[in-house]
Amino acid sequence: MNAFEDLITYIESETSFASSYYDESYLDRRISARMRRTKSEDYGAYFDLLKRDEDERAELLDTLSVNVTSFFRDEKVWHALREVVQDLAATNRSVDIWSAACADGREPYSLAMLALDAGLSPRSVDVLATDIDENALDRARQGVYQSTRTTDLEDQLSFLDDPLEYVSQDGDRIALTERVKDLISFERHDLITGDPKSGFDLVLCRNVCIYLDSEYKHPILETVSESLRPGGYLVLGQTETIPPDIKARFEAADPRLRIYRLIE
Repeated sequence: MNAFEDLITYIESETSFASSYYDESYLDRRISARMRRTKSEDYGAYFDLLKRDEDERAELLDTLSVNVTSFFRDEKVWHALREVVQDLAATNRSVDIWSAACADGREPYSLAMLALDAGLSPRSVDVLATDIDENALDRARQGVYQSTRTTDLEDQLSFLDDPLEYVSQDGDRIALTERVKDLISFERHDLITGDPKSGFDLVLCRNVCIYLDSEYKHPILETVSESLRPGGYLVLGQTETIPPDIKARFEAADPRLRIYRLIE
């Protein structure tokens, strides 16, 4: 077994991260980023560091688990989702939404703000946000975010007419208001091994499958599609596709934006 495989085996056995689900090139990119940050010359040196440094194990787990995210990422999708949410509200007493693999929480908070901005009553909206990473969920529950040199929160929130209805701002730091946070519940869920949910009108599972080995993509898409009510909507990432046997259950609401509606 080579040094990289030794490292992956250690990650699988000693952390909560299921590395076997993920594409090797994805793992290599994320691990190499930590190697550069810690000035480790090769996989063996980084493996030695990982075994003796608990803080670095936590940093690696964070790097592997949290994918690129932002508020209202891919703005054109959110313009389309505003119409979807309004249509659902017009025909349902409540709108139940699932943000699967929610990472640091910006997607479910975007959904909650979108629903309020679209005129839905807070009593008629419920957002479930799930992720496999408990540390990411703990951060998401706090609902506090910081602008950095590469992340401008004010620009991300410009999708909304009046972001200050939904966040309080202190310099480069923003905190979601209780009005927004009250719409969301967070829980741990493994999309590959966990059971489907039920009764959702809208499920977002965006940019998850692109990081995984192909054998795991099908069970994820089965899980999310089985969680929808008839007539409910599924939203994938812009480069993701549905396998033919699952796609047959859907009609394309907006194929360009990867928005699909479960056939009633």
